[in-house]
Amino acid sequence: MSGISTFFLGCTKIFADPMILLLIILGVFMGVVFGSIPGLTGALGISLILPFTYKITAEYGLSVLIAIYVGSIAGGLISAILLNIPGTPSSLVTCFDGAPMAKTSPGKALVLGTFSSLIGGLVGGFAMILLSGPLATFALQFGYWEYFAMGIMGLCIVVSLVGKDMLKGYIAACLGLLIGMVGTDAVSTVTRFTYGFWQLNGGFSTLPVLMGLFALTEIMVCLRSIGQKTERLTLDRVPLLPKKEWLKGTGKTMVTASLIGTGVGILPGVGQTTASLLAYTQAKQTSDHPEKFGTGCAEGIAASEAANNAVCGGALIPMMAIGIPGDVITSILLGALVLHGLQPGALLFNSKPDVVGVIFAAYIFANVIMYLMMLGLMKIFVQMLRIPLDLLYSIILCACMVGAMVTNNRIFDAGVLIVFGLIGYFLVNNDYPIPPLVLGFVLSGTIEKNFRTAMIATDGSFLPLFQRPIALLLLAVGILMAVLPTLRKQRNKKKPAA
Repeated sequence: MSGISTFFLGCTKIFADPMILLLIILGVFMGVVFGSIPGLTGALGISLILPFTYKITAEYGLSVLIAIYVGSIAGGLISAILLNIPGTPSSLVTCFDGAPMAKTSPGKALVLGTFSSLIGGLVGGFAMILLSGPLATFALQFGYWEYFAMGIMGLCIVVSLVGKDMLKGYIAACLGLLIGMVGTDAVSTVTRFTYGFWQLNGGFSTLPVLMGLFALTEIMVCLRSIGQKTERLTLDRVPLLPKKEWLKGTGKTMVTASLIGTGVGILPGVGQTTASLLAYTQAKQTSDHPEKFGTGCAEGIAASEAANNAVCGGALIPMMAIGIPGDVITSILLGALVLHGLQPGALLFNSKPDVVGVIFAAYIFANVIMYLMMLGLMKIFVQMLRIPLDLLYSIILCACMVGAMVTNNRIFDAGVLIVFGLIGYFLVNNDYPIPPLVLGFVLSGTIEKNFRTAMIATDGSFLPLFQRPIALLLLAVGILMAVLPTLRKQRNKKKPAA
């Protein structure tokens, strides 16, 4: 079944079951709330809701989570434009031109940003519909060596892009791999690293770990900014459609930025912030008036928002096709797939086309609903920026504790949540990036199991690896990404000072 046919199958199922549509609407609303309030992120919102999707069907659960994903990325532009504070890391670049434009025309800035988010989201969504199936079919050629190489490549790409200190990135990635090895060995069935805790025989539960690293860490980091005063702009009327003169010169920028965002999203673990920076830089370099960027330029807002929303669709492609998350939030969504007993890859597309179709359709519907909701209820979302953060964080913390315990019905997971929250807080305070740790934890099983199985099948010989061109290519890309930043630094050092 083609991607288009699968998409229409999902549309049919959504129209036949209004509850899915209602969940998408609720998910988008919650996502925009989490995206618009500084300190709250989409990862936090999805981590919070994920435990409560365990008892509902996969179509219901994945629809609401994807809707939160879409809403949170787009919602970040509200505080970025009105407060000059990015609601989410992905909306950082939007501050460059959004905040200056908001000083004279906040409505124009918000409409431009939201419209660009819609275009980027739809471009990424249609790319997901067209490319996910073929990529999953191509992945049928993958064996143990290919999946091992894919996991290594994903980790190398993430480490090379997330931080200035690559050593700390590799330390975080190795820590994630070690955390993923706790419990019963999938190959030999021997328990390891449990230290007498029988609760760890099955390894660390994904939910408490992710909620601790994202939700609890984020709360502890943001506690330092509680009470700080920010200048707030008043908002009058927000039109539902942008005026033609507002969009002048932004069409090419939106399309180009959307394609950049989609491509960046497909790369494992790179994320929205990198896509926004690349798109913004490209738009500035090709613009007829680059001097206007940073002063309230419409092209700057369009580039940032189209790119960071297009990443969402692009990041879902490798997650569904080969089980490699494209960004941090899709790492959590991958956990949601596994939680509902779904295995990413060709088997998912062949055995569960209805679920895949609902994912496709829910993503497209969520983007349209996001646009209508954000502009229709903009004044409500702006008022939410005034909610006291101390009250908000208290509620979220309680919900995290309940969510961690509900999944496996044990208090032990609440302790896991707290421990990983403290670990995440320590890492962030010492400039260790969290994404490599999360991706290492998520990919640990894939990397170790496939490597050890391949070695057992070849009697401990590496020679068969050199007969697998796909595996060699993936490893070569990973190694190149790992050494490229170091080579670039060495080249810059050799350049004579001007």
